[in-house]
Amino acid sequence: MARSVGQCRHYQRGCELQAACCNVFYPCRLCHDDKEDHAMDRFQVTTVRCSSCSSVQQVGRTCTQCGVVFGEYYCDVCHLYDRDKQQYHCSSCGICRIGPREGFFHCSKCNLCLPTSLHDKHKCVENVSRQNCPVCMEDLHTSRDAAMPLPCGHLLHSACFKQTLRYSAYRCPLCARSMVPMSSVWSNMDEEVAQMPMPEEYQNLVLMILCNDCLERTRVPFHVLGLKCDKCGSYNTCRTDEKAVEAMVDNQESAS
Repeated sequence: MARSVGQCRHYQRGCELQAACCNVFYPCRLCHDDKEDHAMDRFQVTTVRCSSCSSVQQVGRTCTQCGVVFGEYYCDVCHLYDRDKQQYHCSSCGICRIGPREGFFHCSKCNLCLPTSLHDKHKCVENVSRQNCPVCMEDLHTSRDAAMPLPCGHLLHSACFKQTLRYSAYRCPLCARSMVPMSSVWSNMDEEVAQMPMPEEYQNLVLMILCNDCLERTRVPFHVLGLKCDKCGSYNTCRTDEKAVEAMVDNQESAS
């Protein structure tokens, strides 16, 4: 007889799923993956066990024996049972998403569902979610945690994005572009730079920089507090030489 393991802390449902890989009944795939040394394929589930009457049966929304509803929401593709969170199944993503459906659209280049407010207002990065979050290194595409699209087009988990800002890290971990509007910060830096002139021996020192925000290469006056891009006004810059700048620009452009 197949064994059963634990209670579910991820979903509210009235049945357990039998993992096709090991024949063990688990409340959900996440509970399975937390306990086992392999991942459960949600799409291969064919059998469930009712939590009310323990009847083992084929997957479905209600128990064939006692009639209990296993979940307010049920997807017969992902075999997802849960309370109603306005979920919908996106055939292009291949999994269920939290809706409502009318509040999201699927971007074919990003290969991801995004809020309708970002339609024609986001930077596309091909298959952007088919990678791990660069902060926590957990999967982005199938994560239960919402993903945060950045101005550069890359994604972070929303929780990771907030945590990053709490540590005063404002640059994308992948391409170094500013993740949030920084104009007020740059204005404050302008004031600090103006109040601290460089010693005479450094006043004519000019350096080559690359701006991580506008990708422009410029020669700017040296200041110990920061090197300001004279194209966009950003201090999100790095000192470099001509060859290094060309390589960094090529890398950022290819990544986007």
